[in-house]
Amino acid sequence: MRPLLVGGLLAALAACGSVGRDAPRLPVVTDPAPIVTGTMRPYQVRGRWYRPFDDPDYEEVGLASWYGAQFNGRPTASGERFDMNALTAAHKTLPLPGLVEVTNLANGRSVVLRVNDRGPFVDNRIIDLSRGAAEALDMMAQGVGEVRVRYLGRAPRNGGGQRLQMAAATGRPRQVAPVEVARDYWIQAGSYADPLAARLSAEALGDTAVVRSADVEGRRLYRVMVGPWPDTHSAERGRQDVVARGFADAQLISGR
Repeated sequence: MRPLLVGGLLAALAACGSVGRDAPRLPVVTDPAPIVTGTMRPYQVRGRWYRPFDDPDYEEVGLASWYGAQFNGRPTASGERFDMNALTAAHKTLPLPGLVEVTNLANGRSVVLRVNDRGPFVDNRIIDLSRGAAEALDMMAQGVGEVRVRYLGRAPRNGGGQRLQMAAATGRPRQVAPVEVARDYWIQAGSYADPLAARLSAEALGDTAVVRSADVEGRRLYRVMVGPWPDTHSAERGRQDVVARGFADAQLISGR
């Protein structure tokens, strides 16, 4: 797997640098940890199926929540112990352990987090943050906030992931202007290896559905996309309609 080049994040993370000094330089992950056995299998929670996959182009805008003392010290889906003060996160489908860049769209603050758990299993929430991550993003008070999540790749084997996290969020971030977000959202109704199955699904969903192809881990996948929608609220209503039409795994993603 190619090394994780996080140096390109320096500009985006500049808003997170501590006051009075430059943001620390982030290292390159050259020895990524293996994906934890069993965490990429489809699984079911509350009657809904989730299908994890390694998507190097994953980027999504949606709501983030956070969790803390109630789960502190308990094992996560990756087998690591949950530390509410560490910079970690839970995601429903990304590889474990992995790294993501999370940006609070209300204030522009960004951090790099280690994804080591599954969740959140609440409609329209795309990521669950540790208490430490919520503090770094200044999201403690409101509890839930709109964020952009971008997958960076696999996390380091030992210690490096924590060092990346601490480097990304050392010190108190300075205030910046809110991030301007392109109001362009899509619903992914499904992802198929068979192009005919994808085309038939798109036809069943009507004129707003299109099929887009992507190469994921050497395989060509065909994704059925519905949209675009101007904001997350209307897109979520559209997602619920797609689910009601038989696409239980429909998910909201940002347009790019």
